[in-house]
Amino acid sequence: MPGIDDLLPTAKEIQKQAALKEAEKAEQHARSAAAAETEKRALIEKLSKPSGLSEQEKIELASNIIQRAVRNGLTEVQVYRFPNALCTDKGRAINQQEPGWEKTLTGIPKEIFQLWSDYLKPRGYRIRYQIVDFPGGVPGDISITIVWS
Repeated sequence: MPGIDDLLPTAKEIQKQAALKEAEKAEQHARSAAAAETEKRALIEKLSKPSGLSEQEKIELASNIIQRAVRNGLTEVQVYRFPNALCTDKGRAINQQEPGWEKTLTGIPKEIFQLWSDYLKPRGYRIRYQIVDFPGGVPGDISITIVWS
């Protein structure tokens, strides 16, 4: 028959097991956080480059998005949401609505602004870039909305 030492470990042994389990959890969390950060950096790198779409493809995509929104009774549609890292100033000029804020755009957000400027603005569409969240009290993600009302 097993003895008490076999059945019931000491409090010190239990504390050691608990500490090992906590360290294991912390290590797994750190690995997950590092992987997520690497993935985020790769996505930002990809989005900071041109989309590779032709002008015709961009116009068709914009038309499809707008037509779908109209069929759903909308007068505006969010066409894109992106991290503030795609602005050279992390979204500060957009948040302050400073003149020339569009010069801070890079990559796909800049392409969307150019598409609007070249094709949608002359047809009466408006565009709105705005900060949509403030993690830790600082500008976070930015949305791009096309408006026709």
